[in-house]
Amino acid sequence: MERKKFLVHTCCAPCATYSFEKLISDKFFPVGFFYNPNIFPENEYKRRLDELIKFTDIKKYPLIIQEDSSELWHESIKGHENSKEGGRRCEICFRLRLEKTAIYARENNFDGFTTTLTISPHKNTAIINQIGKELSEKHDIFFLEENFKKNEGFKKSLELSKQYNLYRQSYCGCVFNQKV
Repeated sequence: MERKKFLVHTCCAPCATYSFEKLISDKFFPVGFFYNPNIFPENEYKRRLDELIKFTDIKKYPLIIQEDSSELWHESIKGHENSKEGGRRCEICFRLRLEKTAIYARENNFDGFTTTLTISPHKNTAIINQIGKELSEKHDIFFLEENFKKNEGFKKSLELSKQYNLYRQSYCGCVFNQKV
């Protein structure tokens, strides 16, 4: 049986660790898709991307990098700058990144798409999966609903990050959640 090729929105190397392992064990062929115009400042963006490249090179996972100006992200969340983490600003941010993933997956003949975002205990899996389902219908491409934090997925990602000596960030990337 041929593995289904899935485009996986990937926010960072630590979140990719266990998520990719699980997808492979579930008989999928994951292809990383780094699209994160929300990450601030630029040196943080570069550090996360470099770590993801390091990890995908070690594991021989394919990775697609889709860059975009952070201006698009700022324009999208305009009026929600003061939303609390997990609120409307986050939903808009998830939608922006997942929509780019869905469109790319459809245009490039992937079997479907998903995201590593659900591995974080700080992210609302139900909201992320709802957005994914809506985008699946809108763009006519299958969305794999996942909750990578289940079965100690987040804990396993911590262990794998340590094993591969990966940088783990202390905030989601959003300038409004940055901890100084």
